[in-house]
Amino acid sequence: MLNKASCIQLIQSCKSMKQLKQIQTQMFLLGLHQCRATLSKLMVFCTDPTLGDLHYAEKIFDHIQTPGLFIYNVMIKALAKRRRFKSVIELFRRLREEGLWPDNFTYPFACKAIGGLGEAQEGAKVHGFAVKTGLQFDSYVCNSLIDMYAELGLVDNVKQVFDEMPERDVVSWNVTISGCVRCMGFREAVSVFRRMRKESNEKPDEATVVSTLSACAALKDVELGREIHDYVRAELKFTSIIGNAVLDMYAKCGCLSEARKVFDEIPLKNVMCWTSMVCGYVNCGMLDEARELFDRSPTKDVVLWTAMMNGYVQYNQFDEAVALFQEMQFRRVQVDKFTVVALLTGCAQLGALEQGNWIHGYIDENGIKIDAVVGTALIEMYAKCGCIDKSLEIFNALNEKDAATWTSMVCALAMNGKTSKALELFSKMKQVKINPDDITFIGVLSACSHGGLVDEGRKLFNSMRKDYGIEPKLEHYGCLIDLLGRAGLLDEAEELIESIPSENNKFVVPLYSSLLSACRIHGNVSMSERVAKRISDIESSGSSAHTLLANIYADAERWEDVTKVRRKMRDLGVKKMPGCSSVEINGTVHEFLVGDSSHPETEKIYSMLHRLIKPSVDLEENYGIETEISGLVSFC
Repeated sequence: MLNKASCIQLIQSCKSMKQLKQIQTQMFLLGLHQCRATLSKLMVFCTDPTLGDLHYAEKIFDHIQTPGLFIYNVMIKALAKRRRFKSVIELFRRLREEGLWPDNFTYPFACKAIGGLGEAQEGAKVHGFAVKTGLQFDSYVCNSLIDMYAELGLVDNVKQVFDEMPERDVVSWNVTISGCVRCMGFREAVSVFRRMRKESNEKPDEATVVSTLSACAALKDVELGREIHDYVRAELKFTSIIGNAVLDMYAKCGCLSEARKVFDEIPLKNVMCWTSMVCGYVNCGMLDEARELFDRSPTKDVVLWTAMMNGYVQYNQFDEAVALFQEMQFRRVQVDKFTVVALLTGCAQLGALEQGNWIHGYIDENGIKIDAVVGTALIEMYAKCGCIDKSLEIFNALNEKDAATWTSMVCALAMNGKTSKALELFSKMKQVKINPDDITFIGVLSACSHGGLVDEGRKLFNSMRKDYGIEPKLEHYGCLIDLLGRAGLLDEAEELIESIPSENNKFVVPLYSSLLSACRIHGNVSMSERVAKRISDIESSGSSAHTLLANIYADAERWEDVTKVRRKMRDLGVKKMPGCSSVEINGTVHEFLVGDSSHPETEKIYSMLHRLIKPSVDLEENYGIETEISGLVSFC
């Protein structure tokens, strides 16, 4: 005859949900359907990821009158494993309401759910409850709290929990270093690693090494990276995971010879090795070496294809990027969003609207989701091609908008002269609780400059440091100086430049050049001479200050001074930097450089320009007729 013990035995030997339901029927007949011992075994089987049925387990759980902590933990674990994080939090609340005390098995899954949901406030509550239950020093719970705070991006909380731990095992050190890296706290990660070597008896293992090397790569700390590499040689087995991490560190630090040596030493190279090495060459502008390695790679995933394509885009070799994209399609490589973003970036740089439209069509046809990343790339591409209405259309249609999306739209409006709309969008951005970053402020300050909004510009510039803790960079000073210069507030602009703390005087040269341009607009010759001298003292070989000063003298009809400046330029060997422009015609981008005659249609272009242009002065004496015509080619 069946009893509690035999029911438990039957459940333990059960092979399917069909059998389990038959056993459960017998449990009802015997009155064991509320027996905690049999229910515990039943719930363990139902939540098994291979044989069980979680939906059925939830039904059973809802009918249990007094589920104990063990059954709660079984359900919480099963729900967490299936990433049903809201249900995990709800069960955690229920067990507390029923007077149960979570144990060190409950907290790790609750912490995982909170990290997955990004619920920082809920995380603080769970941490507080762990303190109340006396588990705040349990290593299992502490490690889970550290991982939770890392997932939430709270590096200070990660450090606080770690520092308060009375005892630390290797997992504690590893999860803290890894957590700091995930929170972008790379210096903190390195600091914890050094403490581990100095204060702990625990030896760094593979996980420690890989996380710390990631921090070294981000910080470009090649010296510590070499130390770790030496430690690996002496203490650890050189696995493919460690090999990838060492290689990636050297490549990102620009030590390509060392990276290549590690690459060549790895016996079984996976696609990550090839990608790290190709990216290293790309980042140093060695595209031929990158392509040679790319072609040799026996396996290529979408990340490797995109890395090579990004290299071509980064160095303005857009035709090669498009050719690579076409080869991807020919080889039936599944394109992801980062691939199309790379191409859209190239279109934006060149103003290649026709190509950009084609890529947009490709995105729609192939069902690539236009999320915040792709949407931002489309916004920038259309904006830089002058289609600001199209940018706004995409922005308004986006369901997901992150800080980068808002910033791109603000900058796009500013770039296209839509001052009031840019400032209006900036206000909305703050209303929806998305904090602007340094790039956002470049956009709104540029908008103020174009709109002549001096008071608004000053207010925004001051709010950077005061309200958002953002230290103004050269670009922000440049925007404000341009604004003041346009408004004729030249003395204020000059004072602002002189107030900038800078270890390298060359950093302020562009700002003085902007002020010099403003001096020309407002005809302030005396300040022009003073500013030009400062630029010349810092950068005597630059052409911009001399050229601008000559133009200012010409505007003032001081021809002798014009001659002196140009004579000085000849004596110093200073030449005006050639301008460069591009235009897209029928899907092909044509690039024109002042003084260049390499275009295949050069003769026809120059013939037409000679018919249009009738020089009234001896251009040969100044810059040469070819230079002037080339400048007009660029303008056209």
